[in-house]
Amino acid sequence: MIGMLSDLLLETRQEGPLAFAVLFAFVMVTAALVLTTYRLLKGPTLPDRVVALDLISILLVALLTLFALSSQVETYLDAALVLALVAFLGTVALARFILRSGRDYTGMSSTRSEEDT
Repeated sequence: MIGMLSDLLLETRQEGPLAFAVLFAFVMVTAALVLTTYRLLKGPTLPDRVVALDLISILLVALLTLFALSSQVETYLDAALVLALVAFLGTVALARFILRSGRDYTGMSSTRSEEDT
């Protein structure tokens, strides 16, 4: 994987410390994307999955931005901006869905405390 990313950077116009920083950022963001995808699939509750999905969209925006930086193609920044806006709207829609469902996702239900007393 490191070899593939270094080949990508060799084809770009970055040199010196910036090339190393972009490569390091690619590796870190990709690792975060893998871990967040695990949380999305494993997440015990719906809010955990919504937060993971939001984080995945943020990480994809970061990857697009890094790719725009390494390839010096500004069109990728436009795509990152559009993805960020759509992801925000999706997160708001999912949050409204969770609120309207009326379920308690905190792990401690108020009805349980009333039944215990």
